[in-house]
Amino acid sequence: MKRLQELARNWHIELSEKQLEQFQIYYEYLLEVNQVMNLTAITQKDEVIWKHFLDSLSIVQAVDLKSMKYLIDVGTGAGFPGIPLKIAFPHLHVTLMDSLNKRVKFLNETGNKLGLDNMIAIHSRAEELGKNKEHREKYDLCVSRAVANLSVLSEYCLPFVKIDGYFVSYKGNNIEEESRGASCAIEKLGGKIEKQIGFTLPESDIERTFIQIKKVRQTPGKYPRKAGLPAKEPL
Repeated sequence: MKRLQELARNWHIELSEKQLEQFQIYYEYLLEVNQVMNLTAITQKDEVIWKHFLDSLSIVQAVDLKSMKYLIDVGTGAGFPGIPLKIAFPHLHVTLMDSLNKRVKFLNETGNKLGLDNMIAIHSRAEELGKNKEHREKYDLCVSRAVANLSVLSEYCLPFVKIDGYFVSYKGNNIEEESRGASCAIEKLGGKIEKQIGFTLPESDIERTFIQIKKVRQTPGKYPRKAGLPAKEPL
């Protein structure tokens, strides 16, 4: 965890001893629950630190989290990137959304173990929660590390983002064609690609690209479409 602290400092993230302890507890609980529920295939400590914790925090190269308040993580799975971001930036009000109820239970229990205030995990599909007035166009930032085409992710995520807020997608490299193919869908949903930030995680060969999409106008009420349709028939 000290190495995580050193590497995060390169991105101007200062992690206190308490925050390092929270990362340690998170790691241990993740491994414990992973024995009875499939949360992650990555279990070696150094790999979890690099491929989950550090990778989650790397979004600071795309957005200024200190200026954000409300964040939603769509398709969060075992809590990435939402929980590492909440640990590192405790001022954030974080909503974790996942479609599997037993994962949501794990996420809420993790929040309790770590003493994280203003964080909640919700059991829902994006197509349903995106229509909910309590969540629609309420967030400064929507993030997702979910594996899906950018057109599909945009229909899941942009309805949550307020005007002048951002949706940032964690992607690998070589995503130019995918990005171009999604531009029409993003425009329909009220968004605009502002920039793409590519880099390699420090001391690794993990290549990452962030697609930074700004919400420039309201998402039409017909989006997101009914459950299953965005993935089946991308815009």
